[in-house]
Amino acid sequence: MLLGVNIDHIAVLREARKVADPDPLDALSICKRAGADQITIHLREDRRHMQDSDAKSIIALSSLPVNLECATSLEMIDIACTLKPHRVTLVPEKREEVTTEGGLAVTGEQPKLKEAIKKLQAQEIEVSLFIDPSLDAVKASIDLGVEWIEFHTGKYANIYAMLYTNLSKTHHTIPELDLSRKILKQMLADELCNLRLLSCDALEFGLRVAAGHGLNMQNVADIVAIESIEELNIGQSIVARSVYVGLEHAIIDMKAKLLR
Repeated sequence: MLLGVNIDHIAVLREARKVADPDPLDALSICKRAGADQITIHLREDRRHMQDSDAKSIIALSSLPVNLECATSLEMIDIACTLKPHRVTLVPEKREEVTTEGGLAVTGEQPKLKEAIKKLQAQEIEVSLFIDPSLDAVKASIDLGVEWIEFHTGKYANIYAMLYTNLSKTHHTIPELDLSRKILKQMLADELCNLRLLSCDALEFGLRVAAGHGLNMQNVADIVAIESIEELNIGQSIVARSVYVGLEHAIIDMKAKLLR
């Protein structure tokens, strides 16, 4: 399974003090040496972590493919078309959210989304849609003619945390409190089954399938076991673990978890 390392949280740390360190660009050679298959970055409209100069330098200098996550706004699509990353993953954005809380709205009439996809593909940029794991979203992605989908695994990660850690609740996705372990185990099994079935459906119709959000060393194994998912994009847990073991070691350990 391929590993895309999202280096956004290096920029998050830098922007906490608005200084030059740490520089996300310095992570490129480390990621390659550690066995990463792709660099993932998210250039948000509010520029809360990655800046335009970061995206420009990383895309120009990375020896690994770069997956640029961005919103569907005209400004962001124009930037993506100018920078020409290997892939663009279109994601939803809300200014008030801490991180991307759910998948992109892809069902129904989506003229702005269709135009964004058309412009990117005209520049020979692969397009992926970051979607919730639902059949309607998969069908809509097929109709939109993109090359990739990436399933938002936040619900799976939250159920796992509620079941196997001391967290009694999460801040999003699952509002229920005091769920029994029996119920949580069934919810986890159901979500994994859903991801497995939908990824098989997507693959059958010619889509390539990635997944990401909330994945870490503890919960990633069951996602890796889904053979129709070929790539995981993981960032926060790798960068967080690198505080203790170093970035190269953190990536090597995660890559080992993805072997199957």
